[in-house]
Amino acid sequence: MANVTVVGAQWGDEGKGKIVDWLASRADVVVRFQGGHNAGHTLVVGEKVYKLSLLPSGIVTGTLSIIGNGVVLDPWALKAEIEKLESQGVVINTENFSIAENCPLILPMHRDLDALRETAAGAGKIGTTGRGIGPAYEDKVGRRAIRVCDLAHLDSLDAQLDRLCAHHDALRAGFGQPAVDREALIAELKEIAPFVLQFAEPVWKRLNTVKKAGARVLFEGAQGVLLDVDHGTYPFVTSSNTVSGTAASGSGMGPSSAGFVLGIVKAYTTRVGSGPFPTELEDEVGQRLGERGHEFGTVTGRKRRCGWFDAVLVRQSCAISGVTGIALTKLDVLDGFEKVKICTGYRLRGKVLDYYPSHAADQAAVEPIYEEMDGWQGTTAGARSWADLPAQAIKYIQRVQELIETPVALVSTSPEREDTILVRDPFID
Repeated sequence: MANVTVVGAQWGDEGKGKIVDWLASRADVVVRFQGGHNAGHTLVVGEKVYKLSLLPSGIVTGTLSIIGNGVVLDPWALKAEIEKLESQGVVINTENFSIAENCPLILPMHRDLDALRETAAGAGKIGTTGRGIGPAYEDKVGRRAIRVCDLAHLDSLDAQLDRLCAHHDALRAGFGQPAVDREALIAELKEIAPFVLQFAEPVWKRLNTVKKAGARVLFEGAQGVLLDVDHGTYPFVTSSNTVSGTAASGSGMGPSSAGFVLGIVKAYTTRVGSGPFPTELEDEVGQRLGERGHEFGTVTGRKRRCGWFDAVLVRQSCAISGVTGIALTKLDVLDGFEKVKICTGYRLRGKVLDYYPSHAADQAAVEPIYEEMDGWQGTTAGARSWADLPAQAIKYIQRVQELIETPVALVSTSPEREDTILVRDPFID
């Protein structure tokens, strides 16, 4: 039995929550390995709808769920999310949930800095969620972060606070803001510390134990490959590496543990916030995709920009992240279109490109080259086998996998867990 690493192969919001939930019911452990509570997953289980931001999707099924060291953790957001799920009947305790003790914390000063920068940027806004993710990662790399393990040693935190506040106080002064209130910060941390520390442990050790026992591990990525800080549409990206390779460094397990890499891909393309988007449709077709797909961000509530499927971007994501197979989601949103289009290349100043360039100016200037196909009038919603799909929908799926040079492993045809066509089992293949 193989482990499975799940990553988004577009700009996030590809429907990872439903797929991870489906896989989590067959896994022994689910691990979040990067990002923070800027991620959003919506799970539909029977009549219940669960909205997760920080917790691994396996928590809903009672599967052992772990927040790895590659995540930045807002302890107050964690507490609120756990309390909300518990009110919905989900049991969360030290048996089924743990947090890496070396996980960096998101603090109020990080949220402040995020908001101050976005406001000051004006037209140059990146479109962050304003939740302090980026500033927290900056402090981690700058070696001044406060981590989960520090919550057990708050009375001896002066030297770390000196480094942290020296950095933030200078930035805050530049924005005309007062210095960090250290006493208030320590008081807040002392209040939240017992709640967080009950779940803290060296998760690398626990994962090593389950690995030796032959457990099936599901690594859950957040956002998408196109938001990767190195390989995404920089600077309109997140602050962490979202590619599958981060599963190793962000969890404490070695790279050989990644297993089957499943890339989640929407049957069309969406993006939240600022940044280039070659196939964006600002017409009635784009509006129709958004309305039928209920395209609003789980975390932010922001309306998503919509466009045709971009095979160039997905092929690039699959290559960079070593994707073994894709899960194609929201196929039913394309039901009823007379014609559908797929982007197969770009034109840039007279040249034809089969990849997405790195420079922001070139990214903004590319023009999509489309291949048009007949749509289908039948419905794909709720399909659970190839026999349930219209012939033209099957042709569309086949053309997608040809263009992205990666096979389809699953097809999702509704938010319901069981409305899934299994082509290749990631836990076995």
